Amino acid sequence: MSKYIYETEMEVRDYECDIEGIVNNANYLHYFEHTRHRFLISTGASFSEMHERGIDAVVARMNLQYKTPLRCDDWFISRLWLEKQGIRYIFHQDIFRKSDEKLCCRATVELVCLINGKLGNSEDYDKAFAKYIEL
Repeated sequence: MSKYIYETEMEVRDYECDIEGIVNNANYLHYFEHTRHRFLISTGASFSEMHERGIDAVVARMNLQYKTPLRCDDWFISRLWLEKQGIRYIFHQDIFRKSDEKLCCRATVELVCLINGKLGNSEDYDKAFAKYIEL
């Protein structure tokens, strides 16, 4: 059974590709970040509103594994599932090429929260993610 709790589709744009005709590795960071932001919106929370209140989720660690390259005009599906360990939110994210469901990139992204500039536990993020993780 799949653990994925959220997915979104995107298209590779020509300017994201390098001279080899494949997506430049740095663009996967943008794809993963965009997916996390869309997921947050789907929970009813707002990244910008939390920031205005002094609550900032920041990336503490990221591990990527590149598997199959994406190319210009490819459509892909970005999926994630989530767990919490201590004060860290750990996003497990995978990108699949839509045409054949080939795994293109896998990431583990660890986020922590700064509350008014200090590392801490965010009740707001816990509430937004409550139905997806055990607290």
